[in-house]
This record gives sequence, structure tokens and C-alpha cells, in this order.
Amino acid sequence: MIGRRLSSALRELREGVPGPKGQHGWLDRLREGRSVSLPPAIDAPRHEIATADAGTISYYADDSASGRPLVLLHGIHAAASAYEMRPLFERFRAERPVYALDLPGFGFSERGGRPYSPATYVHAIEHLLRNVAIERGADVVALSLTSEYAAKVAVEMPELVHSLVLLSPTGFAARSEAGLAERWARRRDKRLAARLGSMSSLHLLYAAMVTRPSLRLFLQRSFEGRIDDGLLRYAYATSHQPGAAQAPLAFIAGALFPSGSALNVYAHVKAPTLVLHDKDPYTGFGELEEFVSRHPSFSARRIPHTRGLPQFDAPQQTAEALRDFWHSKQPTQPLPPPVGGFQGTRFIGSA
Repeated sequence: MIGRRLSSALRELREGVPGPKGQHGWLDRLREGRSVSLPPAIDAPRHEIATADAGTISYYADDSASGRPLVLLHGIHAAASAYEMRPLFERFRAERPVYALDLPGFGFSERGGRPYSPATYVHAIEHLLRNVAIERGADVVALSLTSEYAAKVAVEMPELVHSLVLLSPTGFAARSEAGLAERWARRRDKRLAARLGSMSSLHLLYAAMVTRPSLRLFLQRSFEGRIDDGLLRYAYATSHQPGAAQAPLAFIAGALFPSGSALNVYAHVKAPTLVLHDKDPYTGFGELEEFVSRHPSFSARRIPHTRGLPQFDAPQQTAEALRDFWHSKQPTQPLPPPVGGFQGTRFIGSA
């Protein structure tokens, strides 16, 4: 089965990428991306914020309801976008203001050839929160690797984050569970990783990864049940935009994993934090139980029969877990307003 799918992916790659034309060969066409229409990931107004450190970032907003803002942050991979958070956006938009960010290099956010690093994503999340959660802070929900960026924002700018929910986050895997790529990425020189992201061989790898058969194969690993067809279609469309390879290549090269131990950052999060997890083919949770037992601001809840995308596989259970958490684990006192700049402890070099 896997062999047939990979053969199909390679066949699509050969048929879909033209040969040399003038001075621009097939590799240039791979880097530029093929022309595929990109519809909105979410049926909601879309806004943009121009930033100096993360480019122009795009986000979806429905602020027709009142209450504390809910900010949704998708994961990082070859075909990521705000569509991953669509089930939560649709479920809560009638109850409270909801915002879903396209992270830099994905969706409708800028996909230029700028350097991508963990700091790029921390800055993007900060910019969104400063626009939508000025007065009371937001309840933030982050997926996978983006959980580490959201946690860093919660540590360095606690006035912006009222509570934090981490969906199948990275950073809690025991040594035997962490994938080789993650262990390698956390230890490597990020400057070297950034240079690797420009290598032709990685552009070839990206092109093979975002064919329809390959996307289906990778997504199937994250679904316990049937793949969401809308997510699969959108994954193909968003991964075939001009410049779409830039941020994913930085991820593939290892440049987007923060240096050092994620547990060190998580340990400094003061906002109430919930980890939702079950099984995940790309990470593990062997350190989670002990960590939660030593950090009272953290709690964990298993969403059975899910594989990293509980908002798709178990939407009702996921929504119930969020509501239970928001009603029972809120701070007893609001955080004081910032005085003289950012509050919190800055982790120099950890981004």
C-alpha cells in the first residue's frame, strides 16, 4: 500500500513539474510553486497585520459575540494552515470572539524568503495577541510544535495569555519516544539548519511530500478515523502557493525547533495550562505525567481514540474538555498590567 502511494506521488511529481524552460528549470518552478487557487480556510472575515519581524500575517476573526478572546494557533508542517483549527473556530464563534492565525509562511500570511526561526513565530503570536487581547488577555489554543511558541509568549508576556491549551504538544516526549529528527533539530546549529533549507535536495523532498498521495499518507497517520476531506484538499492548495516551500523547508531542516529543553519553558508558564493528548505518530508524552505532578498550573486530559488532531477525530470531547477547563482552571486574580515593558522571564537563546 505504501509503495503504491509513493509511486503515485512520484508520478504526480514527474507529470506536474515542467521541464527546463529558458533559464528557469524545473527546480525554479518547484521553488515558485504552481498556480493553485487558495480559498479562505475559514468562512470569516480575514485581516492582516504588517510586522517588521514576522512579515505580514493574516488572521480570521469573528468578534460578533462578547467575552474573552479565544486565539487558535495551527501546527507546523509541510501543508499547515488555519484550516487545522477550523472545527474549534466554528464551534465557539457563537459564544465568544474567536481568532485563527495563519502563521508566517503559511496560508495567507507572507511567504517570502525571509529567515524563519522560532522567534519569528513567537513574534507573530505576540503581534496578534496585542491586537485582539489588549485588555484582559486571551485564552490560547495551540497545536503541536506551536505549543512551544505559545508557551514562550505566556512566559515572556503573561499579560497577553489568560490561559493556555496545548493540543498534542511537542516537548513532553521521553528520550525513547522523541523522533530522531526532533532530537537532532534541538541540538543542531540553527544557522546551519537555515542554510540547509535552501538546498536543492530539500526542495525535491518538499515537492514529493506535497503531492496528493503523500499528503493523504501523512495525514492518515494523524487520524484515528477517516481523513477530513476538506483538510486534505486545503493542505494541497496551501502547499502549492508561490513561496509555500520556504517555511516548511526551515522546519524540515530543523531550524524551527527551539534550542534546549521545552520543559524548561513550560516550567515557567504561570497561566493555567491544559494538555490534551492521546497518541501522536510524531511525538510522545512520556514526561507529561511527572511534569504535571510537579507543576500545579498544568493539568492533562486524554482524548481517547485520537492521533494528534482531536479537534477532528473527537470534536465533541475536545470541546467539552475546553469548556471544563475554562470554567474550572482560571486564575483566581487577574495578572497586573505591564509596567516598564514586558513581564516575565526571558529565555535568552531558547528561541
